[in-house]
Parts: sequence; structure tokens; C-alpha cells
Amino acid sequence: MPLVALAALATAGCAREGFYDDRNIDYVKAQRSAPLVLPQGRNEQRYRDAMPVPEAQGRLHTDGERFRAPSPERLPASREVERDFVERREVGSDRWLVVGADPGMVWPQLQDFARARGLQVQASDDARGVLETAQGRLSVRQGLRAGDSEVRCDQNGRPVAACLDALEQHFSARSESASAASLAGQQISREDRLRFEQLASGEWVVRIPLDIDRVWAELNHQLEADFSVENRRELLEQNPEQHDFLVSYMTASERGRGMLQIILSPDVRQMPQEIRLVLESDGPERTTLRAVNESERRFTEGDARELLERVSSLLR
Repeated sequence: MPLVALAALATAGCAREGFYDDRNIDYVKAQRSAPLVLPQGRNEQRYRDAMPVPEAQGRLHTDGERFRAPSPERLPASREVERDFVERREVGSDRWLVVGADPGMVWPQLQDFARARGLQVQASDDARGVLETAQGRLSVRQGLRAGDSEVRCDQNGRPVAACLDALEQHFSARSESASAASLAGQQISREDRLRFEQLASGEWVVRIPLDIDRVWAELNHQLEADFSVENRRELLEQNPEQHDFLVSYMTASERGRGMLQIILSPDVRQMPQEIRLVLESDGPERTTLRAVNESERRFTEGDARELLERVSSLLR
């Protein structure tokens, strides 16, 4: 047993032949390759960094067997970490703001806004997140995506542009940690978002407990940002009157075709197909999302479920 222990200690630090592979040596042996060249005439707006690589600070210092690798620079915080932002949403004549913080954090800041502007508060409902003032109605509620809030400023049922501008400046200047979440504010955000359901016909749909205009506006914004990869997923049309979208999408069945299936098929290359994402209102605060095949290509129930899961992930 003592010999076994000594052998283990002797080999534990080996770089290439021992139990552990010391990858630090890769820095010394690494070779620089030619940069990737994209085709000429491409639409540069469609290309972006999917996985950004941070730049290294300094250079590699080496002296034979000894070396010190440079440390990479810290990347800016992602949206999921740094949620202090404000975006506009609109459908027809309706306008509102989406703030990247939970309603429990936004509600105290909305109250601060009313006090700072000297608005005459006539009624305040902490549970619903509503401030009735002589100048208009301020409200906050859970956004369609987790961690988001929708902020509105209405007068006689119509959005007030100047008020929304002031609110946008107010929230942009404040961080999420500026106010502590109140218990009443936390109650505003306790809502179930999405639920998958398979109908008797086998079709998959997504049930969303929100009104159709809110869902369409948020989905339109997210699809414009995410469905922008040529020959993989693209947003082709958006129709606010019909509450639907036409997308070009490489289905799971198409992506999963093997070489033999491709050779024996009339389609010798993988191709996306056109699918319509349809929103249907099932009543107040109830919307159904479904995927309808608009092409002659095969579209299975599994394909529909996979596409709806991807689209639904944009709303979470």
C-alpha cells in the first residue's frame, strides 16, 4: 500500500501521460490560424456574435518550461444578469414600456416617479400595481417574460406619449437595486405564464394567460431579434391585424436527416420551410399559440412541438 500511494503521488502531476491533462501547455504550443472569411455581398445585419470571445490582456510570457498566460478581459454583463433597461412596445395606437425588472422592484419606483413629478395621487392599489392620479393612470404588471414588467401611462384609456417619455427617462436612470421590493409588489408578479397542451387531434398548442395584443407585441419584438439566421430561422412576415407571423424554419426532422436519407431523397440538401405562427384569442387574458405548416413539406407533431418550444422560450 505505501508503494501504491507513492506511485499515485508521483504520477498525479504529470501533464500528458498522467492522470490529469495539464492544458496550460496548450498556450505554448498554440498556432495562430487564418481568420474566417465570410462571403462577399452578405447582409452584415444578419451576423452577430453568438458566443463572444474576450480579448486577452497583455501577451504570453514564456521562458522555456515556465510561462504565464494572459488573463482575458471581462465581458459586459449579459441581459440575464443586468436587467436595468427599458424598451418600447406598441400595437396599433396602444403604447407601453417593458422594464427589465420584476414588478415588485418597479412598483416602488413608479411611486417615486409620482412623488418626484408632484402628481396628485387620488387612489393607490398595491396589490394590482395601479396609481390613479389627476393627470392620468399609472400602472405596472408582470411582463410576458419572467423578470420583466409592463409599465403604462393612460388618460381616458389612451396612452400619454409625454408621460411615457418621462417614465422611460426615470427608469433608465435607476438601477434595479434602487428600491427594495415590497410584499404587495411581489404579489403582482405571481402569475403562470405558459402551458403546453396536446389536443385530441395530436396538434400541440401553447396556452398563454394574457391578452392577444400583449402577446403579439412581445413576440414580434423577440422574433425580430432571434429569427434572423439565414437558412435556419427567419422572420418573413408579421401581421398585427391577423395576429400571426410567417417564419422560415429548419425543422427538427430536417435537421435530423442522416446522409443516407439525404442521398435517397429528392431534396439533396437540408432546407427550411415556411410555417405560420398563429395567435388566437380565447377570451380576456387568454391566448393560444399554434404552428401551421404553409409549405408542401412534411411537418410532424414533433416538429411543431420543437418549434413552439423555441418560440415560447423567447417569451419566458
